[in-house]
Amino acid sequence: MRLGTDLQQGLSPAEASRRARSLGPNALPEAGGPSPLRVLWAQFQSALVLVLLGAAAVSLLLGNAKEAVAVGAVVALNAGLGFLQEYRAERAMSALRRLVVPRARVRRAGQVREVSSRELVPGDVVLLEAGDRVPADGRLVEAVGLRVDESALTGESVPVDKDAGARLAAGVPLPERCTMVYTGTVVTAGRAVAVVTATGPATELGRIARLVAVTRPETTPLQRRLEHLARILAGAGGAVVLAVAALGFARGEEAGQVWLMAVSLAVAAVPEGLPAVLTVALSLGAQRMLRRRVLIRKLSAVETLGSVTVICTDKTGTLTENRLRLVHLWTPVGTVAPGEPLPQSARLAALVACLCGDAEVNGDGRTTGDPVDAALALAAFGWGFRRREWNAVLPRRGEWPFDSARKRVTTVHGVEHPDKLWEVGGARYLVLVKGAPEAVLPRCTQVWVGAGAEPLGEVWLRQVDEQVEEMARSGFRVLALACGFCPTLPPGEEQAERELVLLGLAALEDPLRPQVPQAVARCRRAGIRVVLVTGDHPTTALAVAQQAGIVDPSGARVATGPELEALSGDQLRRVVREVSVFARVLPEHKVILVEALQAQGEVVAVTGDGVNDGPALRRAEVGVAMGSGTEVAKEASAVVLLDDHFATVVAAVEEGRVVFDNVRKFVRYLFTTNVAELWTVLGALVAGLPFPLYPLQVLWINLVTDGPPALALGVEPPEEDVMRRPPRRRDEPLLAVGHLQQVVAVGLLMGAATLALGAYFLKRGHPGWQTVVFAALGAAQFFNVYAIRTSTPMWRPGPGNPALAASVALGAVLMAAVVYVPGLRPYFRTYPLGAVDLLVCLVPGLVAAVVVEAAELCGRRRREA
Repeated sequence: MRLGTDLQQGLSPAEASRRARSLGPNALPEAGGPSPLRVLWAQFQSALVLVLLGAAAVSLLLGNAKEAVAVGAVVALNAGLGFLQEYRAERAMSALRRLVVPRARVRRAGQVREVSSRELVPGDVVLLEAGDRVPADGRLVEAVGLRVDESALTGESVPVDKDAGARLAAGVPLPERCTMVYTGTVVTAGRAVAVVTATGPATELGRIARLVAVTRPETTPLQRRLEHLARILAGAGGAVVLAVAALGFARGEEAGQVWLMAVSLAVAAVPEGLPAVLTVALSLGAQRMLRRRVLIRKLSAVETLGSVTVICTDKTGTLTENRLRLVHLWTPVGTVAPGEPLPQSARLAALVACLCGDAEVNGDGRTTGDPVDAALALAAFGWGFRRREWNAVLPRRGEWPFDSARKRVTTVHGVEHPDKLWEVGGARYLVLVKGAPEAVLPRCTQVWVGAGAEPLGEVWLRQVDEQVEEMARSGFRVLALACGFCPTLPPGEEQAERELVLLGLAALEDPLRPQVPQAVARCRRAGIRVVLVTGDHPTTALAVAQQAGIVDPSGARVATGPELEALSGDQLRRVVREVSVFARVLPEHKVILVEALQAQGEVVAVTGDGVNDGPALRRAEVGVAMGSGTEVAKEASAVVLLDDHFATVVAAVEEGRVVFDNVRKFVRYLFTTNVAELWTVLGALVAGLPFPLYPLQVLWINLVTDGPPALALGVEPPEEDVMRRPPRRRDEPLLAVGHLQQVVAVGLLMGAATLALGAYFLKRGHPGWQTVVFAALGAAQFFNVYAIRTSTPMWRPGPGNPALAASVALGAVLMAAVVYVPGLRPYFRTYPLGAVDLLVCLVPGLVAAVVVEAAELCGRRRREA
C-alpha cells in the first residue's frame, strides 16, 4: 500500500509522530484571535480616548504642560487596563476553543486507541460508527451498512451509501466516490474502517476552508442588552455633560477648564469598558464551569443556564453510573448469574452475549466498546467464551446494527465447523439477535427449552412478560436474546430475523449515581423541574425516577414516546405539565416534548448523546451533550458534560445563575458610580459652587475606582441562596425598575453627601476642600462596592473575594498616592489631608452603604413574605 500501512496493526506510535512532525496537525486553518499588539492598538481607537488625547493637545497648546502630561498618563493607564481585560478574555476564549476538539478511534501498534483528531496522520487506520464526524479524508477498506451525510461538502441532503469494495474510474466526481469518506461529513448509519489519505488543509474541506477562513466573535444576548443599556446611559450622561458645559460657560469659567471638565465627565459617564468586563465575566464563568467538568461550546449558554426551568435528562450514564453489569440471565429452564456454572441449556444465550456486538474483553478483564455489549461480553468471558476463538468458528458474515428505530442488534455468522457446535441442526448460518423485548419477541416463534425448541405459545408469552415486568420493577435494563438458523446467507434483515428462537432475558443493572438524589433535591429547591426521558422500559424508568427523587414513590404516571406522538393540543400540554417520566422515547419524541414545554413558557435544558439527538439538542434553549456521546451530539449542543453526571448539569445551572448575579452587580456598581460623579459636578454648578473636582481628578477616580472593582465583582463566589430562588425570566432585564431606582437614588445620595461635605469645608475656608471631595467620592465608591457585592448584610461573614479586596486596596493606594506623593500633587492639584479630615471623608460612603443595606433588607423581607 502506498501509505505504508498494515491494516491489522496500523501505524506505530513512532511513525505516527514522525509524520505529524512532517505534515503538521490535522486541523483546518482558522482565523485566530487578535494579536496582543492589535488588542493594544484597539484601546487607542475609541472615540472617547481620541477626545481625551485631543484635550491633552489643547492643554499643551494653552501652555498647561503638566495637565497635558497627566491626561496622557491617564489615557495610557486606561489603555493598559482595557488591554488586560480584553486580552484576558481573548485568551480565555481561545483556551476554551482549543478544548472543543473531536476525538477519533484509531488503530496503532495493533491496539485501538482514542486520540484527538488533530493527531491523525495519513496512513492511520480509523474506525467509524454511526454518530461519528469523519475526522480526516480516507479510503474505505471495510464498510458495513455505511451511510454518510456529505451535505457539508456537496449540499446533498440525503445520506450517501458507501461501498468499500466498489471499483471506480479515474476522475469520478466527489459526490460519486462511494469508496471514500471526507472530513466534516457525518456517519449516519453502519460502521467502517478507513485509511487516512489526507489531513488538515490537504482535505477536501480544507480546500474550501481556505476560501472562507473568516470568523466572527460570538455576541451573546446579554452582551447586546448591555450594549443597549450602555447607549441609553451614554445619552443621559451626554445630556448632563452638555448641561455642565453650558453652566460653566455661562458662569464665565475658563474655557480650557470647562472643555477638559466636559471631556472628563464624558469619559466617566460612558461605560465603554462594560462589554470587555462582561466578556471577561462570561469567559471566566465558562472556565469555572470547566473546573466542574462542564465544557461551554457557546458563550451564550453561560447566561441561559441561569434561566433554566426544566431539565430533561436521560437515564444511562447521567442519572446512573454507566457501569452496566449482568445481574442474572433468565432462560426458560432456569436462571443463572455470572460466576455460577453455566448450564448446557443457556450456552446459546451466552453465545449471543459473546458475539452479537463489538465489545472486546482483554485478558485482565478490562472491556472496550458499547457499555451494553461490554457487560454481556464480560459475563460470557466469565463463562469461558473467548470472542477470538468463537470468531474463528463462527465468522461474521453480515450485521444490522442497533438504532433507535430497530432497538435491536443482529449479526449473521457462517458455521465453519459444525462439529464444534451444538444444536444448529445442519444450518449453514447462525443469526444472533439481542434488543428490547418488544422489538425481539414479535419476531420469535419458538422458545429454547434446553433439549430443543418448542412453539412460543400464550403460556410462554405470559411467563416472559411477567419476567420482563419483574426485572423492570427492580430497575434493571432488560434485553431479550434470540437466535435463528438459516440454510443460506440471508439477503436482508427481514429474512434474517424471521422465525427466531427466544433464548432468554438478560437483566442488566446500572447503579444510580450517589450524588443524584441530592442534585434532584437541589433542583426542586431552586424551582427547577427534572424530567426523565429514556428509551428504557416504562417500569424500569419509573423505578429509577423514584430512586432519584424525580417522582414520588406512589401515584406517579409514566408516558411513552408513542403516546406523545399521538397527542396534540391541550392533551399534549396537560401530559407534559403533569408527567415527569417518559419511557420508550425516540429522538423525534424528544423534539415533541421540548417544543411542548417551550410552548408553556419553560426554558428547557435537554441532555443527549446519540446521532439522532441533534434536533432536540438544537431545539432546546440549552443542549447538553455527554462527553462520551457522539461527535454529532456534541456539535449540536451548547454544553458538553465531560463526566456525564447529572449533578454536573445542576452545577452548570448554578454557575449560570452566579454569572448573571455578578454581571448585575458590576452593572449596578458602575452605573451608581457614574451617577455619583456626574451629580457631584452638576450639583455644584446648580448650587453656584466652583467646580468641586478638577478634570484630572474625575479621570483618576473613574480609572482606579470603576474598572478594577467592577472586574473583581465578576468573580464573586455564589451567594447562599443562589439555588434556593426560582429561576429568573429569560427576558428579565439586567436592571429592573427597582434596580434602576436604587442606582439613581444611591448615586444621587453619594454625590449629594460628597458635595455637602465639600461645601462645608469650602465654607470653613479649607484650602483642600476639592481634595476632600475627591477623597470622599473615592471612599464612597469603595463602600458602595462592598454593599452591592452581596444581598446579605455586609457585616455578616461570607465567602471572601480576594480579587475584590486586592482591587479596593490597590485603588485606595493609588488614590492616596495622588494626595500625598509630592511629585504627583501638582498634576492633580491635591492637598495633603490630615487624619481627622480623612476620617470625615468616610461619612458619605457610610451613609450610602447604610441606604443600600436598608434597601437590600426590604428586598429580603419582601422575598420571604
